Amino acid sequence: MPSTGLIWPACLFTGLAVAALALFCRDYFARALDAVERDMAEKLRRLRVSTRKLRRYLILWLVVIGGVFFGFFVVVDSILFAVLASVLLLFVPWYLLRRMAERHRLKIEDQLADAMVTLANAVRAGLSLAQSMEILAAQCPRPINAEFYQIIAEYKLGKPLERTLTEAKQRLKSENFALFAAAMLASHESGGRLNETVERIAESVREMQRLERKIMSETAQARKSAIYMALAPAFILVAYFFIDPRNTSLLFTTPFGQVLLAAALVLNVVAYFWARLILNPDI
Repeated sequence: MPSTGLIWPACLFTGLAVAALALFCRDYFARALDAVERDMAEKLRRLRVSTRKLRRYLILWLVVIGGVFFGFFVVVDSILFAVLASVLLLFVPWYLLRRMAERHRLKIEDQLADAMVTLANAVRAGLSLAQSMEILAAQCPRPINAEFYQIIAEYKLGKPLERTLTEAKQRLKSENFALFAAAMLASHESGGRLNETVERIAESVREMQRLERKIMSETAQARKSAIYMALAPAFILVAYFFIDPRNTSLLFTTPFGQVLLAAALVLNVVAYFWARLILNPDI
């Protein structure tokens, strides 16, 4: 642990270097922040969360990351651990938001086939497309009913149906919904038996969902094993700390040990995501 007289000058010069870097690279920083804001705003809109103060929260998030970096640098006396903690804090919230948005999309995908059957029955009963979508919004469960509520509300306010469906496709990022919307638009513009078309699409979607569920069930044990393997090194490290605390502490107090520990952490994270990628095939 360095003396107090060396810590604060080091922090001061590091802060000045960061300030100079931010000053000369502010245009690139602004572009990167805009890109992050657009990406996160798209996912938040998919989750139907307000993005009005997103920019402010992003700046606060960066300030917290800077504080964590200096905290690790001063307390742990390791620039390597400070960088790793900052990188994890930078990417973990984005990853969690991405996972939440993906789960929301998959839940809508699961509900879409039943919604198509409901629409086909309403059209077969003689209702118009707008009336059928009102029934969808009233009868479908969450979260897909909120999408139909928004579509029908915008349509009643005067927005063309084609535009409302196009915006819904962009918001949901769902190939099945895109196919569903294309069938509704084709029927709205040129007529035809919408109920038969939608029923065929619903049958195809259900078959695709059956295949996806079969693959997910057959790879469930392998996904659990990937999680266990990712968590195992942490438990092994704790166990070794109780067995041989003197030598285990060298991983945290010596530069070589810190490099080994950081490399192990990075490789462990890469291996976990690689396993997730292999075990989640795109049908």
